Amino acid sequence: MPPRTVKLRAATVAAVLALGAALLAASPQSGAAAAEPAPVTDYCRGQCDDILPPGENGNATLVEILGNKTIGTHPAHSDDQLDRYNGLVAGHTGLTDQKLTEFFNDASFGVPEDQVESVTSPRSDVTITRDKASGVPHIKGTTRYGTEFGAGYAAGQDRLWLMDLFRHIGRGELTSFAGGALANQGLEQQFWPQAPYTEADLEAQVEYIRTHEGARGEQAMADAQAYVDGINAYREKSKNGRYFPGEYVLTGKIDAITNVGEIQPFKLTDLISIASVVGGQFGGGGGGEVQAALSLLAAQQKYGVAEGTRVWESFRQREDPEAVLTVHDGTSFPYARKPDQARGTALPDAGSVTAEPLIHDRTGSAGTDRKAPVEAPAGLKKAQGIHDDGVIPEGSLPGSGTGAQKRGMSNALLVSGKHTASGNPIAVFGPQTGYFAPQLMMLQELQGPGISARGVSFAGVGMYVQMGRGQDYAWSATSAGQDITDTYAVELCEPDGTTPTKESTHYLNRGTCTAMETLSHTNSWKPTVADSTAAGSYRMQVRRTDYGIVTHRATIGGRPVAYTSLRTTYRHEADSIIGFQMFNDPDYVKDAASFQRAASNIDYAFNWFYADSRTAAYYNSGMNPVRAAGVDPALPVRAERAYEWQGYDPAGNTAQYTAFAEHPHSSGQDYYVSWNNRQAEGYATAGFGFGAVHRGDLLDDRVAKLVEEGGVTRASLTRAMAEAAVTDLRGEQLLPELLKVIRSGPVTDPELNTAVQQLESWRAAGSQRRETAPGSHAYGHADAVRIMDAWWPKLVEAEFAPGLGNELYGALTANLATDESPAAGHGPSGAHSGSAFQYGWWGFVDKDLRQVLGQEVEGPLARTYCGDGDRTVCRDVLLAALKQAVAEPATEVYPGDGSCKPGEQWCSDSIVHRALGGITQKAIHWQNRPTYQQVVEFPAHR
Repeated sequence: MPPRTVKLRAATVAAVLALGAALLAASPQSGAAAAEPAPVTDYCRGQCDDILPPGENGNATLVEILGNKTIGTHPAHSDDQLDRYNGLVAGHTGLTDQKLTEFFNDASFGVPEDQVESVTSPRSDVTITRDKASGVPHIKGTTRYGTEFGAGYAAGQDRLWLMDLFRHIGRGELTSFAGGALANQGLEQQFWPQAPYTEADLEAQVEYIRTHEGARGEQAMADAQAYVDGINAYREKSKNGRYFPGEYVLTGKIDAITNVGEIQPFKLTDLISIASVVGGQFGGGGGGEVQAALSLLAAQQKYGVAEGTRVWESFRQREDPEAVLTVHDGTSFPYARKPDQARGTALPDAGSVTAEPLIHDRTGSAGTDRKAPVEAPAGLKKAQGIHDDGVIPEGSLPGSGTGAQKRGMSNALLVSGKHTASGNPIAVFGPQTGYFAPQLMMLQELQGPGISARGVSFAGVGMYVQMGRGQDYAWSATSAGQDITDTYAVELCEPDGTTPTKESTHYLNRGTCTAMETLSHTNSWKPTVADSTAAGSYRMQVRRTDYGIVTHRATIGGRPVAYTSLRTTYRHEADSIIGFQMFNDPDYVKDAASFQRAASNIDYAFNWFYADSRTAAYYNSGMNPVRAAGVDPALPVRAERAYEWQGYDPAGNTAQYTAFAEHPHSSGQDYYVSWNNRQAEGYATAGFGFGAVHRGDLLDDRVAKLVEEGGVTRASLTRAMAEAAVTDLRGEQLLPELLKVIRSGPVTDPELNTAVQQLESWRAAGSQRRETAPGSHAYGHADAVRIMDAWWPKLVEAEFAPGLGNELYGALTANLATDESPAAGHGPSGAHSGSAFQYGWWGFVDKDLRQVLGQEVEGPLARTYCGDGDRTVCRDVLLAALKQAVAEPATEVYPGDGSCKPGEQWCSDSIVHRALGGITQKAIHWQNRPTYQQVVEFPAHR
């Protein structure tokens, strides 16, 4: 049995074999109509709601784009969910169950006859019915092939341009496709090295699923082919009918007058490349061990090896005992823990680390933002330059942009029936995937043989609903981020036996001097109406080894090495399709236990949540490798057989993976919350920032209180989420300690005393960033919010930099940014992105101040930094930083950008849907909230 199949779950083998014949028989290629399927019973009975702003329709013709640019009109259903989503900021305080549909869609199955807007039948065995309220496609097939063909056709109707963008991002060809804007250059340079593949590599992944996952694997690839066929059918019809997305004209792909040009056909391998972008950004975990090693070395250099290591570990917080947990009943799931005695750790020599160069052979505007506008026809001038800043602006996607960190996303709140008013579990959950126009996901309902679900799918891989609801259950996910990526140090060599250097392109592979494989892409571009960037080109190049992709070079003990990054899901970008197929199969998912088994087929690192009328449940998925004994997963390790993943086979990047029961999971716990926090005791974190204060606390405190009071309703749980969504984590969790230190003595400076009083008043009012009235665009306690925004980065540096020293402080801030407020455009999320307060030094500040105050601290920092532990000195440090903050004008705190003028506080926080095409949307109030969100409570079960 190949190593990858070690992961095939014994409990599903019999079911797969039994289902095989029926599933494969359900894939007719002909258009002949089959018998009408039995009616589907909707057990939610009107108690399932969802929302996905700005709107379902993500395609716009050239005329519609020009109308948007000229007079601000929007295509139908492109913005009709935006106001309802935005309205919850003001509307949540008076929310009742009856008012939920003022802010959410009715997510019931089907479309009442009087609500049908249109019916399309691209084949005789499928219909696509769209509702008047939101234009969501309800796809109903009489055959399996027809159902999936309809899903692909509807995806073409709603997201054709977006899917084309993302297949080119995944293939590292964005600039050649969409233009050479500097942000486009940066984006493909950020993404492609994480998943570089040849076409043969992509084809091998398709074949792997087809041949290694049994009948479900064969069915999955048949479904995927039907989906691609549906996309291509719409692609051809829209091109011939001249109602294709107008971006193809503006980027020079099709001539607006003659219709000459082509939208390239989609193929199965495009789905693999799209999956690599989606899964890698939202379902990855680990990595960054080289930067971790650099901060450890800096600590050891300052304090000595033993004390430096102790200091570093106290900041690393692998298993902080004060961290908020999803599984909070004390159950432990040991994984990726710090070994008692590490073996094979490969720390570089100080000062020897250099990044592997990616870009070669630049010409023209490569590496610059030089423009050379074309002479646009008069009719297109209104759309000229719409992509001059990039088709996807820098920093818009998780893990992209200068200095960006990989972000976990999404949140979930679930309460078991014992604590609800109805006695049935309630869930409010959804993925927090950024804000785009159109969204990366699309809503759909799929009903056909073996498929029954409504929810969202990422455009281009929407064969199945990925998060949503079935007949009597609902599910969602948050990014888990556990460690499924390791860094290896491969020793360099020369095939002729001469002395290697850091530039050598051969490495010792299990004792043999082996050539690195070179993968490269040459991209070129020229100016278009949409993107005025001057002509240019470059070649992207990476080196691939049996231990992953080369990221850095260094020396260890004077000997040259290359550091490589290896994740378990590399070469398995779409294997998770099996789990999604199961989620959509009503004959497979019948209860919490079967859902958890389905979730275990998802290879990416996600936290999965489930609710039906009886049970709320949780499962953490991911290809967690079984590491060699003594290997420290937080740091680079030597590329030697003794330190490899157990059972590792480099040919297909397969290994042994931790068993189902070893993944954090739970059923029936009193409540569950997740905001990308730690999963459970024993489950070590893959990065910095999982300490005593985390944004998950904003949910945990509120839901725990609801559970204690009892009688939880859909409205009360939604209110808890919505209140957390407008709360400043620093104000709620850190300000009380900051004020306690400051108020330990009189504040004699009148200006400072006023500022302290403003902060106290804001904290007493709930530390919210919320308008005084809908549409006022002015925050209540605006001065206090401004002071906190200016003060936080200053106080962190003043508190820690003197004690740590500039080098160590700089190294630690490279591991974890100090701030991620909504207005912190410099932070990991970029500006206007909604998601906030995930990454920051909140936990460090909390522990340090409590140590200064003499309070009990579990898992303390190795040293006390504020004022070197002296409360009076610490107070002076904080007040000095506060004085600087008070003096900083709003125009500097909020410096302005393309969306806001300097000093505009509300606007700086506001959510701006990044235009991925020609249609733009208005800014909306900041909310730290899932992009797609469900509110569900099933009163009945099959």
